[in-house]
Amino acid sequence: MLKRFKVWTYKEGEPPLVHDGPMNSIYGIEGHLMAEIDNQVSPFSARHPDEAHVFLLPISVTQIVRYLYNPLTTYSRDQLVRITVDYTNTIARMYPYWNRSKGADHFLASCHDWAPDISREELGKELFKNLIRVLCNANRSEGFKPERDVSIPEMNLQGYKLSSPIPSLDPNRRSILAFFAGGAHGKIREKLLKHWKDKDEEIQVHEYLPKGLDYNGFMRQSKFCLCPSGYEVASPRLVESINAGCVPVIVSDYYQLPFSDVLDWSKVSLHIPSNRIPEIKTMLKSVSHAKYLELQKRVIKVQRHFVLNRPAKPFDVFHLILHSIWLRRLNIMLP
Repeated sequence: MLKRFKVWTYKEGEPPLVHDGPMNSIYGIEGHLMAEIDNQVSPFSARHPDEAHVFLLPISVTQIVRYLYNPLTTYSRDQLVRITVDYTNTIARMYPYWNRSKGADHFLASCHDWAPDISREELGKELFKNLIRVLCNANRSEGFKPERDVSIPEMNLQGYKLSSPIPSLDPNRRSILAFFAGGAHGKIREKLLKHWKDKDEEIQVHEYLPKGLDYNGFMRQSKFCLCPSGYEVASPRLVESINAGCVPVIVSDYYQLPFSDVLDWSKVSLHIPSNRIPEIKTMLKSVSHAKYLELQKRVIKVQRHFVLNRPAKPFDVFHLILHSIWLRRLNIMLP
């Protein structure tokens, strides 16, 4: 892949809705990914569309929502879908590439919760049925197809500071069994807070940390970090816990985890279905110390796959995203 894989970014369109994207917040990876691929210096950037293996639709769902839905007066996806459909029809008229594969070697990348709706709404359902969707919101119960779509990690980027590991505490010195702090966003978190909020010294679950307490410090002191789904399946806590050397406990249903083609998540994390939230303490207590040390050691090993570099470096999150796209492209037979 490193030597051969090429991506063409269509040049049509203007910022901020196209060729632009957020560089911070939980949607930040969308902008960084687009900017990295759009950069002609990148070894993955095709010099001409004829040499490309895949084609990027450089549309930012986050920017469309930001500029056209702010202030948010409607939850209708019509404007979002129409812009995406119009852009795609334009490049389909100008170039042969979309029509020859019916969009199967094209992709759109977004971390916004609304992104999957582009191909679910009636207007875009037929046009985008073959599109490779590169999504944070990778929910199998809502039409995410692992054999075609790509799950990418949600990363809470602060300003232009890139995601990287923080100094890890010795696993034998971590005094908290499990930790979570966050808002009651969605049914899974509501259930987690109902059962565990401020009720147990070993299972430290807080709706929000009081001022002055260090969120990252709590993660570094914890053996396990709870990563419950919010309104949607993905959570930035997955990457945060890995960067803190804390074993992720994924509390979710139907979430297709990132890089599952090459990463065996059972070796670096635990999974607890939402219906077993009351059993969290029992389940974590049943993990032997030797098993925990094994999991934690592997978490440290996979940290490099969840680091965002600009420019990208081998085996970082950007390379693994492209590798996931490459694997799906290999399954596409062109005429």
